[in-house]
Amino acid sequence: MAMARAELRTVTVRSSPLPRCVLSRLLPLLLSVSAIGAASAAPLKFGINYGQIANNLPQPTQVSGLLQSLNVNRVKLYDADPIVLTAFAGTGVEFIIGNDDLYNLTDARKARAWVAQHVQPFLPSTRITCITVGNEVLSGKDTTAMQSLLPAMQTVYQAVVALGLGGQVNVSTAHSVNILASSYPPSSGAFREELGQYIQPILNFHAEVGSPFLINAYPFFAYKASPGSVSLPYVLFEPNPGVVDPNTNLTYDNMLYAQIDAVYAAMEAMGHSDLTVRISETGWPSRGDEDEVGATVANAAAYNGNLMKRIAMGQGTPLKPHVPVDVFVFALFNEDMKPGATSERNYGLFYPNGTPVYSLGFNGASFSPSPTYSSSSKLVITFQMAVVVLLASFSILHTAVPCHA
Repeated sequence: MAMARAELRTVTVRSSPLPRCVLSRLLPLLLSVSAIGAASAAPLKFGINYGQIANNLPQPTQVSGLLQSLNVNRVKLYDADPIVLTAFAGTGVEFIIGNDDLYNLTDARKARAWVAQHVQPFLPSTRITCITVGNEVLSGKDTTAMQSLLPAMQTVYQAVVALGLGGQVNVSTAHSVNILASSYPPSSGAFREELGQYIQPILNFHAEVGSPFLINAYPFFAYKASPGSVSLPYVLFEPNPGVVDPNTNLTYDNMLYAQIDAVYAAMEAMGHSDLTVRISETGWPSRGDEDEVGATVANAAAYNGNLMKRIAMGQGTPLKPHVPVDVFVFALFNEDMKPGATSERNYGLFYPNGTPVYSLGFNGASFSPSPTYSSSSKLVITFQMAVVVLLASFSILHTAVPCHA
């Protein structure tokens, strides 16, 4: 709901000039309010996975309005849906798009045709910055797919470059954290030995083209598997004593950051300290089956809420303190057609009607497709801050501290 313009109108009041000392006291308040206002308009520093395995989701134009009202400016798709990409044209939202058709993508002609049809026409109106080839291929059992993964990545990258998009779009693939044979302590991180033949050349490819190493990591699964031995505060980013890595003396107060550093250690063991890890999926379900311990609304709100606070701080991991953690939260909506356990259908931050599943400060969200401020929350905040400044100024004017010119 938009605030009436009358509430923001300029009012002229006859008054004598304020003494210089009063202005000096008001200035810091005004500057701080200005900074808060600027921060409130800044995009949130996390991305979100926009899955569509459901029969009740809103139209992409509505989703575009919703994400703009939330100030989310990065989205990961599992395909290259042209309706979605068109709906976000001109919004500035940055997209990762996907293609799982490894067998066709190894064919240079087919890869180029796909990029020409599904990527090139949408640039630059829609910001497509990365193509993921396959998803969690190396943690599966299809050896043919494993063998095809790198050739498909290479062919897609060659197509991107051939079409003149190399400076805009990079190429990667998303891995499950299960490709690690060891993740504790983080410094002992190592990839599964049988996957080395695939991972080593993939790491070399990333180093050559400058694309990130993407990991899907879910501390929920570790807690679900062993709730008696895994600390819930540790996996939810809540206060806890932390865990010390005996090899580095670094202290970890949450499992996700430990997993990220385990991946860095595993890459370094293969000769690569030149790559960046990005979390392409992480989240926590708000509902689950009886045996899915920890799948509750309270835990989901704690995990995602605490994670977003960390991301907003620009925080790095203990091993890489100056490299802000880069995360895509899973997922935007609950998806009612996903197979498997109940939790699979309950990772969403929102129900399909746009209602938050739990409160993360998103109550001002809107389905308005308008690319401008689609939530009145920013106006309300601005008005409230103006009131604070006025009250503060009255306080300064009427306190008994004399001014000396």
